[in-house]
Amino acid sequence: AISGARQAIDRRLDVFGVLVIAFVTSVGGGTLRDMLIGDLPVAWMRNELIITVIVIAAVCTMVVSSLHKRLANTLFLFDSLGLGLFTIVGLGKGLEAGFSIGISIALGTMSACFGGVIRDVLLNKVPLIFHKEIYASACIAGGLCYVALQKLGTSDRFAEISCISMVVIIRIVVVRYNLSMPVLFKSTSA
Repeated sequence: AISGARQAIDRRLDVFGVLVIAFVTSVGGGTLRDMLIGDLPVAWMRNELIITVIVIAAVCTMVVSSLHKRLANTLFLFDSLGLGLFTIVGLGKGLEAGFSIGISIALGTMSACFGGVIRDVLLNKVPLIFHKEIYASACIAGGLCYVALQKLGTSDRFAEISCISMVVIIRIVVVRYNLSMPVLFKSTSA
């Protein structure tokens, strides 16, 4: 919600626009996941606390928008933790529904990343995960870590913490060293 609200504020949307972008960023990936696996109604429709938290986060973001630059590292860390957590939630839902490991990892990645994809499309931007940062790949690596640790017989809690930690560490390294996926086509503008 905070990352969506921040980007909406940067694009100078009105209050309603900020709330909508915060909402779709928060629940977009999970909604798509739930619709694909037939877990209906989707999670946020069964738990009004989710909507309340999103609205509170968006309003707080609007109120303290002038502090965003000073809180950038903290917000980045929480965004990375959320990315790992949503990866685990989506992966777990896929495994519980009886899907293969590959599909479950894809569902975890979708849960974590596709709210941001929807946000970027609504803000008329090329989605961040398609051109700039290693984002979805961190989720895939975290999901593989989780599955590998499960196969080795570790506890669920240890596997979950390891997955989230791997996602966070990858995100920190990627941003710290300005790493990105290779670009196939270079711009030809002179």
